[in-house]
Amino acid sequence: MRGFRLSVFPLGLAFGVALLLSACSSTPIDNTLGWSNEKLFNEAKDESKSGAWDKAIGMFDKLEGRAAGTTLAQQAQLEKAFAQFKTGDKIQAIATLDRFLKLHPANPAVDYALYLKGLINFNENLGLFSFITRQDLSERDQKAAKDSYEAFRELASRFPDSKYASDARQRMTYIVNSLASYEVHVARYYYNRGAYVAAINRAQLAITDFQGVPAVEEALKILISCYDALGMVELRDDTKRVLDKSFPAAAAASRKDQTESKSWWKFW
Repeated sequence: MRGFRLSVFPLGLAFGVALLLSACSSTPIDNTLGWSNEKLFNEAKDESKSGAWDKAIGMFDKLEGRAAGTTLAQQAQLEKAFAQFKTGDKIQAIATLDRFLKLHPANPAVDYALYLKGLINFNENLGLFSFITRQDLSERDQKAAKDSYEAFRELASRFPDSKYASDARQRMTYIVNSLASYEVHVARYYYNRGAYVAAINRAQLAITDFQGVPAVEEALKILISCYDALGMVELRDDTKRVLDKSFPAAAAASRKDQTESKSWWKFW
């Protein structure tokens, strides 16, 4: 009995040592150990240029820790955000940029960080008009487009002379037009289904929130049609006057079309 216990102990010990050695051998080797911060940054940039975004993210992450408190670490954070964006991990990219903007408000690259943040959400917004194929248009989330607009707006406001400001302003115009057009499409969706009150609400939203954009003309026309369908003559006529005043060229063309449609028969 005593001999049995002695023979088992060395066997168990050997098994434990084998497991330990196996675990050690499977631990990945960090080839960047001993590299300078500059070399690590340059290697990470090379990985990015070659499209190896995941490798680049890992390297930039290491550099953030090793060079904490330096401008190189801050640059690595921005580079990591871009790499995360390229992998399609937009949530992490935005989180990285928000952390950068919070921790380094005086960094010279804040304008770029805002531009990249707007660009990430803007790319999500490129599918804005895919709602046309949806059955229920009213449920589409426009948060990404609005977040994109806010980032571009802050960039253009705080850094009007930034090399990114001009492009940001153009994208802001596109976003506003897109959001207004979306509201008009939803209003038309409701109107075509006889939901006139819902159509009025969405058309009014487009008019009040997105003044001066082309889609407002269509929103006013939808309002007129809704009021007419509901027998709200006074509101219909008031809206017509607003349409005539806001879009005189369109109103004149409409009157011309109506006149021609009434008198065409005289030609024959």
